[in-house]
Order: sequence, then C-alpha cells, then structure tokens
Amino acid sequence: MTADIRQMSKVVEEKSSFIRLLLNEFDKVIVGQRYMLERMLVAILSNGHILIEGVPGLAKTTAVTVLAQAIQAHFQRIQFTPDLLPADLTGTQIYRQSDGEFYVRKGPIFANIILADEINRAPAKVQSALLEAMQERQVTIGDETFSIPQPFLVLATQNPIEQEGTYPLPEAQLDRFMLKIKIDYPTKDEERQILDRMAATQTAFDIQPVITTEEILDVRSVIDKIYIDNKIKDYIVDVIWATRNPEEFGLELKNYINFGASPRASIFLALASKAMAFINGRGYVTPQDVKSIGMDVLRHRVLVSYEAEAEDKTSEDIIQTIFDNIEVP
Repeated sequence: MTADIRQMSKVVEEKSSFIRLLLNEFDKVIVGQRYMLERMLVAILSNGHILIEGVPGLAKTTAVTVLAQAIQAHFQRIQFTPDLLPADLTGTQIYRQSDGEFYVRKGPIFANIILADEINRAPAKVQSALLEAMQERQVTIGDETFSIPQPFLVLATQNPIEQEGTYPLPEAQLDRFMLKIKIDYPTKDEERQILDRMAATQTAFDIQPVITTEEILDVRSVIDKIYIDNKIKDYIVDVIWATRNPEEFGLELKNYINFGASPRASIFLALASKAMAFINGRGYVTPQDVKSIGMDVLRHRVLVSYEAEAEDKTSEDIIQTIFDNIEVP
C-alpha cells in the first residue's frame, strides 16, 4: 500500500505542475484573493459548483474570466434579474417560416464556465432551470434533452448587503453547490497594489493558456485515484453526523441546529479534500485537507434554529465547534 501511495504521489506531482502556472496567470491580474482562487480550482477539478458571497468590486468576475482564458474554456456571464425567464438561460425553440419547422437556439448555459451574477435576483422558475443543469449536466428544451459540455462549472455570486428584490435560494439548490465561500476586502497593502495596477482608463493583460478542458477532465481521473484512508473517511462521516446528532459526540448543539448536512456533504467533503491534496502535490488526503475545506463545504448546509439566531450563533460557529471537538485521526 505504501508503494502505491508513493507512486500516486509521483503521478500527482507530475500532473499538478500546471497549478503553479495557473496561479501565476492569476497573479498577473488579481492581487491577493488566493483563498478564492484555490476554491475555484477545487470546484472545477472535483466537478462541483461554487457560490461566492461578497460585496461588489472584489474581482469575482475578473477571476473567473482569467480562469476561463487560462484553461481555454468557453465562458458565459449571465446577469440574473427579476425579469429573467428560463428560456433566457437554457434556450428556446424558434419557428422557421421557410420550412415550417421548429429549431432549437441554445442559451448561454451551454458553456464550460458560467458566472451567474447575483443569482438570488432570479425568480423560482429560473432557479429550477439552473438546478437541472447543475445537477444533471443536461438541459431540456421542448421535448429534447441536450448535454452540457464538460467540464461544467457554475460560479454564482451573491451580494450579502442588498436584500431588496431578491429571492432566497431554496435549500435544495444550495445543496447542489459543492462550496460556499465568503470573501472580504483586500488588506491595505493589497489595495495599494490594486491601485497601482488598475487605476487606468484601459488595462490589458496577456493571459497565457496553461491547460485545456480535455486535460482538466484527465486530471479529474487522477484526483479520483488519490488515496484516502479509512480513518479519514470515518472522520468525514463523524463530522457530518455531528451536524445531525451532536449529542452523540458530547456536543450541546442540538437546540441550535434545525437541519444538519445531507449525505451529499460527505461526498463533496471527500472529493474536495482529494482536490486539496492534488493542489498541494500529494497523492493522499490528510486530516488537514478535510479541515481546510470543511467550512466551505458545510457552511450552507447546516441550518440554524431561531434559538441560535437569538444568541448570534451562525452555522460557521457551530461547524467550527464540531471541528474543534471531533477527534482527528
């Protein structure tokens, strides 16, 4: 087994060499935000989607544009608004008068990377259309079903400040996002660098392609083979189980939790941990991989009670307590 892990680590070290080149391309444009960039890589490498919560102006659109250019992917930005229709997202059937036939005009969802800007501004029907695309990797138009090109990443943004005219995302859709991350303002030094780099009427950056979409799919097959020990699998299950039955682990959190994480959380936490190991050039998962990505996998899956809200306890507080108290293998 040890020999297999060493061999896997060699393969990962070779295959993950593009990560450094990719981050170098990001550094040409984006100052800081390494946390966001790493999580974007985790999502696309492990076939997940990501929800980003942050105020406007934190380079979310710029980051995903650079990612699309660096991996030679087809990119579409969709501005979600209250008057958006499902057909605006998926496409529609159009009548062709010349031959009396209907033909399908595909919508912007047929791309490798989708930036769903201010996703919570769209009504329920649009959310449902996006849900099918995210989960099934396919879209139904009329009586035909079309596959979405792979890799496929939905990167959705939410503004945490402005809530007027928004539609809260249903729990079922939130659960489809592998990760939910929160990003904050840059540091003072970083903002000074941003000023030097971006304070011009025209800015142009030469982003070099680093990897192709076909190679990304190949890398996913490598990530699937990354070794994860049974003890770490048990650790992941214990963490998820503690969000549902905290009393079994001696944690007095039951009154603060309405609903714990679903089994999808266990799957996503294992996959995201493998992707973290890959990014760090390892062929095996460590408990630190689980802990470093765990908050992003779980923060939108643990629903707190009114009692928790009354005591100003967030899902993040509860998850941190669980990680602090569950025994690490």
